[in-house]
Amino acid sequence: MTANEGLDSIYGLHAVAAALAAGELAELWVVPERRDESRVKALVDQAQRGDLPVVETRSGDLLRKVGSDKHQGVGGLLRPLPLPDLPTLLAGLEGKAPALFLILDGVLDPHNLGACLRSAEGAGVTAVLLPKDNACPVNATVRKVAAGSASRLPVISVTNLARTLGLLQEHGFWVVGMAGEGDKSLYELDLRGPMVMIMGGEEKGLRRLTRAHCDFLAHIPMEGRGGSLNVSVATGICLFEAYRQRHDVGCGVGTGRPSGKGEA
Repeated sequence: MTANEGLDSIYGLHAVAAALAAGELAELWVVPERRDESRVKALVDQAQRGDLPVVETRSGDLLRKVGSDKHQGVGGLLRPLPLPDLPTLLAGLEGKAPALFLILDGVLDPHNLGACLRSAEGAGVTAVLLPKDNACPVNATVRKVAAGSASRLPVISVTNLARTLGLLQEHGFWVVGMAGEGDKSLYELDLRGPMVMIMGGEEKGLRRLTRAHCDFLAHIPMEGRGGSLNVSVATGICLFEAYRQRHDVGCGVGTGRPSGKGEA
């Protein structure tokens, strides 16, 4: 399987710029009327320096190619690149700072997935893992919402999530599942070590088998009667609490993580 299987296009200034910088584009599509705008011109110049084909495309034709009128005058064809794999990524973590993985278990909305990827990059997440059969694909809409994060952050598809969690635990990771009924507050946990944070899907939250493989189930303390937060909002809150602790921002950290597992 390749990174653009089922996806051959990308659109939007940030997403296209990131894909171009990452070497993911096979050709750049540009609406002629937008070609002289500074940000579009910069993309064209960069593509031409790299001998990448630049194809002028009318706005309506670009809309049909990418499936959105939010293209900002640019789009592109993606190269068939191999997906990153977890064993290779884990092997490269030796001697580095403790890693933080985000798993999205059943997030199906592309806007939510894109927003989660953007937060993950900002919070210094090592990689995002998605179950192969229970997740939105990283499509053109996801890439647009992610504003380039989908090209800069490893996104790994895993066939068996339970087996993957077992592998990560064998490598010294603690697994925290976020659930409204979790018995610990997010702010009680020590999130500074090798950590896997799992967020559930929009409707059902964490699946039963996923919960069974978590070391902790935690919740975000909140008031009011809203009941729950949008998954992308909750993901941002959780990841930036981990960022705060890992970078000694603010006062104190939780003590909910037992000691004994190694660094990864």
